[in-house]
Amino acid sequence: MANPAILALTTEANQALAEQLATTLLERQLAACVALKPVHSFYRWQGRIERSEEVQILIKSHPACAAALEEAVHSLHSYSTPQWLVWSAQAGEAYAAWLNECCAIS
Repeated sequence: MANPAILALTTEANQALAEQLATTLLERQLAACVALKPVHSFYRWQGRIERSEEVQILIKSHPACAAALEEAVHSLHSYSTPQWLVWSAQAGEAYAAWLNECCAIS
């Protein structure tokens, strides 16, 4: 299986913001699929341990979209320092073809 893909992870403050971000990324063809999941987050921020309800956003995309995807997320995100984690993945043949089509990869 040599079909490259990327997975990117971020969070948003609430469901509405997460849905808005997901929709924009899909409309711009920077993602093939965006999965949203409510989470309870604990983190250190400005010297204190914080806790919040957030929506985790898992973005499935093509490596050719990585830079534009990151730029879009940072410009559209409601947080000043959004979580941004990206890792490489390998996709099955049919999924890779669908991902390429969704992300306008020829």
